[in-house]
Amino acid sequence: MLENTKEKLQEVGKRVAENVGDAADWVKEKTGVGPGRAEGSDAGIRTHMEVYASCGKLMGKVDHVEGDSIKLTKDSFGDGQHHFLPTSMVAHVDRHVHLNKNSEEAAKWSTTDASACGLKG
Repeated sequence: MLENTKEKLQEVGKRVAENVGDAADWVKEKTGVGPGRAEGSDAGIRTHMEVYASCGKLMGKVDHVEGDSIKLTKDSFGDGQHHFLPTSMVAHVDRHVHLNKNSEEAAKWSTTDASACGLKG
């Protein structure tokens, strides 16, 4: 019983942290007040954020940031594999991750190997 309560508390803590981040992003988006996000920066990227190409196409959802790469969830590209995009491709982050490449360019740069991410294109 104690183990179950502990897991529930951890889950609640994660959800609260995600919602606080979303609220801060919303305030920044609506008011322009808050910390800036430098281009090519992974600052503010959180799990399950949607990633959009510069053309507006949804590229997938963030699994997590791994080094200089954004690891997308397995269902993002429809092939059941994780794909990686270089953080240098990030234009800005608000409630979503916005890339500085269109969907075709981003797909060319994506890889299933984190160590090769950003080395092709």
